[in-house]
Parts: sequence; structure tokens; C-alpha cells
Amino acid sequence: MIMHHHHLMESWNRLDEAVTAGKPIRTRAIFDDPVRRESFLMGMFNNAMLQAPALVREVDLAGRRHLLDMGGGPGTYAIHFCLHNPELRATVMDLPTTRPFAEKTIARFGLSDRIGFVEGDYTCQDLAGRFDAVWMSHILHGESPDTCYRMVQKAVDVLEPGGLILVHEFILDDDLAGPLFPALFSLNMLAGTDGGRSYSQAQILQMLAAAGAGQSQRLPFCGPTQSGIVAGVKG
Repeated sequence: MIMHHHHLMESWNRLDEAVTAGKPIRTRAIFDDPVRRESFLMGMFNNAMLQAPALVREVDLAGRRHLLDMGGGPGTYAIHFCLHNPELRATVMDLPTTRPFAEKTIARFGLSDRIGFVEGDYTCQDLAGRFDAVWMSHILHGESPDTCYRMVQKAVDVLEPGGLILVHEFILDDDLAGPLFPALFSLNMLAGTDGGRSYSQAQILQMLAAAGAGQSQRLPFCGPTQSGIVAGVKG
């Protein structure tokens, strides 16, 4: 994670330019460089390993059989959801470059028979399969509002009726002014992405409603970096 933050310093050193122009100034994408990509994936894995054991106890997946971990990277959350729910199997969807790390990590936990990996880009490809739960952890903040609406719609479309969609994000207050970490993270996304930002609870609820998910609510969970979970049910 320290190395990932090191790679972000290029854009943070020019944050004033990004704020003034309202557009990113990062010159190299994380996933275009193998060293940056590995630092990012390992950092995300280590962070998730600290949160996942407690987080999965806050999410009721009783009776759910097949979870899609959308943009799941190395599959950390899929792993811990399966460890906590012995009847659950999972599919991790992410970019092809992530596959070796994910399959190695899944194998380390002895879950290769219950967790599979599907290559794909959820920003431009339709999702395949049918699931009764979809987990979207920290993937909305990398995309513009229009792309996020499409992503949430794709997730709801592959859910069975009564299926559960779970959005784990750095959630802003509805006035978009805080809490501190989601607000700072939104600046990070401004400096490094074309449309990414932190979203508020109201904005996420609107995305779920537009996609056909009801009974939406904020779960009690609060992560160490002020992350939260919003859940909805497909009608």
C-alpha cells in the first residue's frame, strides 16, 4: 500500500492543476504498468484482508448460493464470504491481468472448487450467468455517474428475483462535503480518472432504484476508512 501511495504522488503533487481544470492530470494508468499494477493489487488485497473477516459477519447471505464478486481483484471478499458461508460458491469477475494473482490467492485458501474467475470489463461488457447475490466493492468510485448507472443495471440484470445487490464504497454525506476520507478520496479520483469520484448514500440509492432494486438500505457496517455498505433487493 505504501508503494501504491508512492505512485499516486505524481498526481497529488499537481492537485491544484486538477482542481482548477476539473480533469485528471495523471500521466500513467495503474494497470498499464506491471509494477504499479502489482502494488495496487497487493495493497487492495492487504487492506481487504484486514476488513473482510469482520465485514462478512455484518452481511446476511443466509440461503444465498452463488455470489458474483464484480471487479473483485484477487477475490479477497469472495474468499471470506465463502469461508463464512459454507454453502456459498462465488465467481470473481475482473480484468485478465488480475487472473493469475486471483487464482493463486483463491488456491491458498483451498477454495478453488468453490470460487471461479471470469475475465471481463464490466464498464463495456454485459455480465453472464445468474446469481442470487452481487458484491460491488470499491468499483463505483473509479467511474463516472453514467458508467456507474450502467454497472449497477448490469449487476441487477444478472440477479435472480429476490437477489441481493451490495455496494461497498467510501460514502459521502448527501451534501457531498464529508466525511473526511471519502471527500479526500474523491479528490484522488479527480486527479487520476476521467470521471471517478466518491458518491453519496442518496446517489447510490438512486442508482439501485433506477436499476430495479428495492428495499434499499444502508447497513450498520463502517470500515476503518469510513466505508459503508448499501444493499438492495431485485423485485
